[in-house]
Amino acid sequence: MSESVTVSERAARRVAEILKKEPEGTMLRVSVEGGGCSGFQYKFDMERAKGDDDLVIARDGAVVLIDSVSVNYMAGSEIDFVDDLIGAAFKIKNPKATASCGCGTSFAL
Repeated sequence: MSESVTVSERAARRVAEILKKEPEGTMLRVSVEGGGCSGFQYKFDMERAKGDDDLVIARDGAVVLIDSVSVNYMAGSEIDFVDDLIGAAFKIKNPKATASCGCGTSFAL
């Protein structure tokens, strides 16, 4: 993969905080699935098992898994964490997305 997915320092800190409260060995899985108001949406799950074809991103105590199909949609993206007036949430800055919805969890290619 020439364009990898990265995790910002803020997102890594938040993921690490969340994982501390989970059983040992838990990781955050980020995936792309059909749906949402723009065609595709990001999904975040806690996962204990890593797939053979998963991209594994480890940073500052955080471990993020992304399956090979989702990586194709997310190549070049940065997973960030924002805490602003409308709330705290993970945001994915995806250069491949041609449109996104106001909530930032769905996108179009």
